Amino acid sequence: MAEEVRDGLRYTEAHEWLKIQNNIAIIGITDHAQAELTDIVFVELPEIGKEVKKGEELCVVESVKSVSEIYSPISGKVVDVNKKLDDSPEVVNESPYDDGWLVKLEIKDKLEIDSLLDVKLYKQILK
Repeated sequence: MAEEVRDGLRYTEAHEWLKIQNNIAIIGITDHAQAELTDIVFVELPEIGKEVKKGEELCVVESVKSVSEIYSPISGKVVDVNKKLDDSPEVVNESPYDDGWLVKLEIKDKLEIDSLLDVKLYKQILK
């Protein structure tokens, strides 16, 4: 089955996605990333209120085969985390773009978004 890549999102080369809603960025890992990780068994989410810079570790995702750091695609402040993942980390595998989001950030610098990949460029990386 082909991996899903959604329109309307921005992507990183490390397979994170970002959805912008006003001044909030919803961040998760792509379908490709969850497929590579295989069964996700634990997600270590950041504290609400934590400030992160672009490229800094945002959270950690553990699967049956590896532990992966997820880096923040942009700078901002953590305003929400997906608490559902504490009890059901497999939701990231089942619904990486919807129910399996990881973190919501208040965007610090909107210009950083311009450096992220659009759908077309991200699809080229996957080839």
